[in-house]
Amino acid sequence: MSTSTNTSTDRRDRGQAVMLLLAVVALSALTLVGIGALGRRVVNRTRAQTAADAAALAGTSGGREAAVRLAAANGGVLVDYRAEGDVVLVTVVVHGERAMARASDGP
Repeated sequence: MSTSTNTSTDRRDRGQAVMLLLAVVALSALTLVGIGALGRRVVNRTRAQTAADAAALAGTSGGREAAVRLAAANGGVLVDYRAEGDVVLVTVVVHGERAMARASDGP
């Protein structure tokens, strides 16, 4: 009798490893998607900061028009430009990421 009990228990346990494997694969896929999204944000944030730095430096010698051109050349959009004396403050957006930069024409 113990043989038939073990056989019915084995039949009920069949397929458990497949379900566990599917859960692990699904969790791994979700983790990779999350890491990819985080990586895109980091890259876009870095690009936004680069565009803002370039726009601020260009703005010190060429004004707002130069800042707009440099922001666009770096894939960004200049959303704010302020010149206060020899200091230029800019805000640039690249793919939804916002960055600010400050540059000075003086020492």
